[in-house]
Amino acid sequence: MGARIDARPAIEGEEFSRVALSPEATALLRTLWERHGPLMFHQSGGCCDGSSPMCFPEGDFKTGGSDVLLGVFDLPLDGGPAHEEPVDDDGAASVGQIGFWMSREQFEYWKHTHLTVDVVPGRGSGFSVEAPEGKRFLIRSRIIG
Repeated sequence: MGARIDARPAIEGEEFSRVALSPEATALLRTLWERHGPLMFHQSGGCCDGSSPMCFPEGDFKTGGSDVLLGVFDLPLDGGPAHEEPVDDDGAASVGQIGFWMSREQFEYWKHTHLTVDVVPGRGSGFSVEAPEGKRFLIRSRIIG
């Protein structure tokens, strides 16, 4: 189905990726991008749906000083591998950029983990754009150095 995509680091001074997309998440995000245009993730913490990453059309969730941008995914929109060249031969975007934001308070708890956005069957929050697809995003985590 494809390889995992690591986000470009976005925290000043960091040179490692804190967040990745599973191949299944990448496939779902391509479909969602076609329907909704540019996307973003936000993870607020808390319980229930608040503990799952929420995917929104870019700008629909307002971020601010209480949020941290952990990384930016270069999502290949044409089904090919992620690359640095953002347009195809026709001048159309072939890579979409998706920011992954987390509340600063939640980041304090999770700052020692690497996160992978994955997809499972089920229905997540009604506010996250994957909800009508019968799938939901979730986070798989592992401790980092």
